[in-house]
Amino acid sequence: MLAAGVGGQGERLAGHRRKMAVESRVTQEEIKKEPEKPIDREKTCPLLLRVFTTNNGRHHRMDEFSRGNVPSSELQIYTWMDATLKELTSLVKEVYPEARKKGTHFNFAIVFTDVKRPGYRVKEIGSTMSGRKGTDDSMTLQSQKFQIGDYLDIAITPPNRAPPPSGRMRPY
Repeated sequence: MLAAGVGGQGERLAGHRRKMAVESRVTQEEIKKEPEKPIDREKTCPLLLRVFTTNNGRHHRMDEFSRGNVPSSELQIYTWMDATLKELTSLVKEVYPEARKKGTHFNFAIVFTDVKRPGYRVKEIGSTMSGRKGTDDSMTLQSQKFQIGDYLDIAITPPNRAPPPSGRMRPY
């Protein structure tokens, strides 16, 4: 039996297959530095983003997305892959006036199908706050590997129950 070895050279293995572990050395910082392709919103058709919100500061449970069901708090937004978290925050605030209060916290997560087993998984991607600038404001769906068909889950926390602001947020 022949197996490909390091450097493309074949080596004979006596009935065994050699398993090689490959570790990615790419850091989160390097991923964020990858240049995104600019999207021409005049020429590119928008995607339908299915957004689910809660106003208790916690994301939906994954079982709420099971067996073809979704939570009832759905917003449908037509947008592009270069939409920022701040842009999505302002669209949500148009629909929910109570979320416009200064200090309201928005925690974003992508909900996607798990390819290894039935069901969904969640990946928290960032947060924004009404009335404050933050480092996640300019984060895009594209930069977080959002794929068409994924859902966006936004946990909204009112200002009186918001987690204390971290060093990542600063007042306008």
